[in-house]
Amino acid sequence: MYVRDAKNRDEVWLLDHIEAMGLDDAAFRSRDYVVAVDESSNTRAGFGRIRIHKHDEGDFCELTGIGVLEAWRGQGVGAHVVERLVKTAGDEVFEQVYCFTDEPGYLVQFGFEPVESENLRPAVRERLEAKRDSVMPDAVALSLPVEAFEMSTEAREAFKRAAPELDPESAEPEESAEDFGIDPDSATYKYDTGR
Repeated sequence: MYVRDAKNRDEVWLLDHIEAMGLDDAAFRSRDYVVAVDESSNTRAGFGRIRIHKHDEGDFCELTGIGVLEAWRGQGVGAHVVERLVKTAGDEVFEQVYCFTDEPGYLVQFGFEPVESENLRPAVRERLEAKRDSVMPDAVALSLPVEAFEMSTEAREAFKRAAPELDPESAEPEESAEDFGIDPDSATYKYDTGR
């Protein structure tokens, strides 16, 4: 597994999964995303976005649209997506990143801390309110100094051996000739001359 910058060819895939997961797609630009990919099958497993908000009082960086496909959850995919986003924010010279989510417990394990809305700068508070009004009514603000990001050894090791967990109920049944109304004992085939 590895995490790479999204490419233009990822755009439709991203939009489909963002919509399916009910994530925020405001001001969508595929180049803002990173994608976790299984190197052996080239299957995309997760994604996330860095969004830079420009304001007169000072710019701020938000991590948003973080999602992992269900078959890949619990294997460190999300952790590595978040790590890549935090690193990108640091490369963009942000010392602090914000995330607005209704599931803060997941990000707390990496060092994010909840911030009361009255303690946020006005521009950050406005973004939190916009998120609450659009896709996540129970969103809370979390903040992390870039250098404080932490990932467990378990998440690092799980990511190295990550593989999709197949649900036996969702596996497609094998199709047979009878499914198409063909009697396999008496059928002739395209190149069968009967001789």
